[in-house]
Amino acid sequence: MILVTGGLGFIGSHIVLSLLAQGQEVVIVDNLANANLQSLERLEFITGMYLPFVKIDIRNTPALNKVFEQYSIDAVIHCAGFKSVEESNLKPLEYYNDNISCIMSLLRAMQRTGVRSFVHISSLMVYGQSSLELNEQTEIYSAYPNPYIKSQQMIEAIIHDTFKTDEEWKIAVLRVGNVVGAFEHGVLGEFVAPLPKNIVPIAIQVAAQQRDVVELQRKAQTEDQTVERSFVHILDVCDAVKLTLQWLQQQHHILEHFDISGHVSSIEKLIATVERVTSTQIVTIDSEYPVVELDQVASNSQKAQQILKWQAQRSIQQMIEDEWRFYQNTLNHR
Repeated sequence: MILVTGGLGFIGSHIVLSLLAQGQEVVIVDNLANANLQSLERLEFITGMYLPFVKIDIRNTPALNKVFEQYSIDAVIHCAGFKSVEESNLKPLEYYNDNISCIMSLLRAMQRTGVRSFVHISSLMVYGQSSLELNEQTEIYSAYPNPYIKSQQMIEAIIHDTFKTDEEWKIAVLRVGNVVGAFEHGVLGEFVAPLPKNIVPIAIQVAAQQRDVVELQRKAQTEDQTVERSFVHILDVCDAVKLTLQWLQQQHHILEHFDISGHVSSIEKLIATVERVTSTQIVTIDSEYPVVELDQVASNSQKAQQILKWQAQRSIQQMIEDEWRFYQNTLNHR
């Protein structure tokens, strides 16, 4: 059985669905801070199965220990945590408290119960470096001034130090690009908050006339002065997790990092893609409030291709089409 933390969030819920499709048994843990029970209802509707779900905050180690005692867990996929670079500047204490406390509580519970197979969903932002050619050998710049990025760097350091204490650990850290898209047929996707933090939900809100404009930062040293990012379809991320778990089963005492990058686009070009897909015009204005951002963040994912045999299959166009379909369905209460 596989435990998925943050299993009702956008990334976690799709990973749960992918695991179930492979015949795996799954237990979901989520405190619903960034998720809602609609995801559970949709997962159960799609699969026709009752799914074990425990509503706890994984920082509560005694409560988490009970989950490990109740279920026969073989592996853990860690998707829980706060993930907005911009928001973390406004809420640094929340980000450090949540992200760092979560990993410490989770690893302690795993250590206590003898579960040693672990996949951590990290981010390409962890490098703290601006480049379209990031790779696992790129030095992590620990002085980059952002609480979310620093919290991810700390998490990876905690994982590294824990790994060294026990020869049974088998760990993979997936450094993922910006995740977009939705499950086929628009029945599962990213539930968009009234004030979303990511660019695609914001642009889609404008396309659906739920918001007036998209505010853009135009300070980047790029062709169109907007930042360039790697975008990867959620189903490609699920494929990466599937291949990682299969690979980990064959390993002994290993800790590896894999960049799970997709296709590169500037934010301006991404908005143009949203306009094409939605057949709308998206009004953009220059942001009044400057934000410190990395100009370019992407990787070639060569290591994942060589070792996991993983490669991003789905285009940015498909990502937007799938996310737009799901968003329209939620507006129409489907």
